[in-house]
Amino acid sequence: MNEQVTSSAEPAADAGGTDDQPVGVGPWPGPWPRADHYDPELLAEGDRRNVVDEYRYWRHEAIVADLDARRHPFHVAVENWEHDFNIGSVVRTANAFGTRAVHIVGRRRWNRRGAMVTDRYQHVYHHPDTATLLSWAGERELPVVGIDNLPGAHPLETYPLPRDCVLLFGQEGPGLSREAREVCAAVLSISQFGSTRSINAGAAAAIAMHAWVRAHVFGQHV
Repeated sequence: MNEQVTSSAEPAADAGGTDDQPVGVGPWPGPWPRADHYDPELLAEGDRRNVVDEYRYWRHEAIVADLDARRHPFHVAVENWEHDFNIGSVVRTANAFGTRAVHIVGRRRWNRRGAMVTDRYQHVYHHPDTATLLSWAGERELPVVGIDNLPGAHPLETYPLPRDCVLLFGQEGPGLSREAREVCAAVLSISQFGSTRSINAGAAAAIAMHAWVRAHVFGQHV
C-alpha cells in the first residue's frame, strides 16, 4: 500500500472568486500570533487556500495533524480500472466528511482536478488490485461494504452501517468488479425514483458517506 499525500504547504487558490473579489483572506492585520501552527508566509501574504476559516493561516502539516486527531473511523475505497474522472469528487467529499482515508484500487493515476486541492489534507492510499485492498482491510478487521445498485443488494436507507468499515465503490460505468461483489460483507443500493439507471460514483459516495455520518455522528440509526 502506498500513500499519495502531498506535503506542500503552498497557498492554493480557492474554488470560486473573481479578480475583483479574491477568495480567502489577505495578510494578517496587526501583530502576528505566536502559536506554532501558524505559517509565517501565509501571515505575510494572505491565505487563499480551499480551507475552512478555522484553518486560515495554519501550516499544512498542522492542519493534517489536527484532522488526524478527529477523523472518523470509516474508510472509502474506489476501483479505478479505466481512469475514473469522478475520483477527485470522491476525495473532496471524503475530506468534507472526515473520512479516515481514501483508497484507490487499480490504476495509480487519477484526475486530481476534481479534488480541488483537498487531497493535500486527506490520506490517499493506492492498492494495485481488489485482493490487496481486501487483505489490508482483513488485517484490520474492517468489513468491506460495497455500494452498487445490483440485484439482491440491501437498501442503504435501511441497513445498519458498521462504525468501523470500508465503503467500496466501483468504477464509473461497470460498477463493482465481480471480485469485489463476491467478497463484500454486504452490497448496498441507493434507492432511486426517476428514469435513470444509476447516479455517478461521486454522488453515490457522497450519499453513502452522509448516511454513515447520520448514523454514527448524529445517532440517526436505522
